[in-house]
Order: sequence, then C-alpha cells, then structure tokens
Amino acid sequence: MAKRKQLEIQFIGEDEEGTSCMVTHSTVSASGRFLRNKRRVNARNTRQQGMLNSKQFSDCFEKIWKIFPDNQRASFTYLDCLWFSWYMDELFKEKVLVWISRKHIFTKKYVFVPILHWRYWNLLIFCNFDKPLQSKTQTTCMLLLDSMQMSGPRRLEPTIRKFLLDVYEAEKRPVTKQAISKIPLLIPKVPQQRNGEDCGRFVLYFISLFMESAPKNFSITGGYPYFMKEDWFAPQDFDCFCKRFKLFS
Repeated sequence: MAKRKQLEIQFIGEDEEGTSCMVTHSTVSASGRFLRNKRRVNARNTRQQGMLNSKQFSDCFEKIWKIFPDNQRASFTYLDCLWFSWYMDELFKEKVLVWISRKHIFTKKYVFVPILHWRYWNLLIFCNFDKPLQSKTQTTCMLLLDSMQMSGPRRLEPTIRKFLLDVYEAEKRPVTKQAISKIPLLIPKVPQQRNGEDCGRFVLYFISLFMESAPKNFSITGGYPYFMKEDWFAPQDFDCFCKRFKLFS
C-alpha cells in the first residue's frame, strides 16, 4: 500500500447556498491522488460566484476523458488540475515533480496541463514532446489557451519554462536551459469568455474540442492548426457543452 502523507491544502468552494467556503484537508498518496475531507467554516467566499473549483473541474474532466475511445486517448495524457499550482509552492514542489516523473508524460504527443493561478484557469498543452527537441520532422511547441487574453497570459511564460525544465530534470532527461528557451510558446487567439466566471468551463471545452480535432501530425508551419481560431466555436456551442455537463451554477 502506498504511503500517505498529510498535507494541509486549502480548496475553496461554495456550499449549496453559495454563501460560505469549504476548507479541505487532503490525504495525499505517493502517486499524487488525494482524498478530501470537508468541514464547513464561517468565512467569506474568496472566489467569484459561479467559478468552477478544482473538484468540479476534475469531475467534469473525467467525464470528458471517458467519452473518447482508447485508441483516440492514446496520443494524450494530462496532469491533475492542481499539480501546476502545487508546483509553484515550494512546500510541495519536489513531491509534485516526483508524481509527474512517474507518469512519463513525454511518451505522448499531447499533454494537457490545466493551470489554476490567481483564481483563474488557463490551459497549457505540450505538443510533440514525444520526439527529440531537435526533430526536423515535427516542431515541439507549447500552446497556452486563454479565454480572457486581456489578463496577459504571457506573464506565465517564465514559470512555464522553469516548470518544463524541472520536469525534464526530474525524468533525468538531458536538456539545457537554452534548449527549453527556444521551444515556441504560442498563444492562439481563441474564443473569449463573456464574463469573469467561465474560465474553467472554457478550459474544459478547449480540452474536449482539442481531443476531437487534434491531428496525428501536429505542425505550426504556416500558422496554428486549422481548427484553432477566434471562431473555433460559437457561443451557443459553448452553452450547449455547459448544459450537457451541468456546468452552469
């Protein structure tokens, strides 16, 4: 049985009435899986009403993941939606890198890395990392999808590059800081949210659509893949997705 370590981690979420917050104390196993034991406290809700919390996000992601057949999922893998946030905390950083190294993420063509930072969701996608960084046939790159680009997604770039370098070192893969600095970090002009609460829902929809449309041979030659544009989907398509997965508060 995997050893478990008590970590005091706070997860913010609404109760049924949306008037208080939940503090969650998690027992985290060596694999990075955690069990939540909630207790209610009287405190002001510190997140915007209607935003998805980590549990809601994870529950919906699992449903989306299971929709796709095994042969389609074979090109993809993903990180837990809180791992990037925990990586940014020195208290948990080394443990998170151990968990990631055990997943061998760079054996897959696409890696989803949800980012929850500053109470806001982004989606980072590693593309073609299953090939050597110097590959002449496929360009290794990173996509950062942001449904509210006025927030300045480029500000995350230094942390993302440091994260990538640390993951390579945790997996004992030879790489230099200079090589990491040359990997393109692209920010496509994707559809934008209409309020300040839908960032998590947009990330989930980005994941769903990307899994449906991602080509077997991903290339950024001549621009982004044909399906990643400002008109990637219509507002009514997003609304239908949210209703399907009961993501409206």
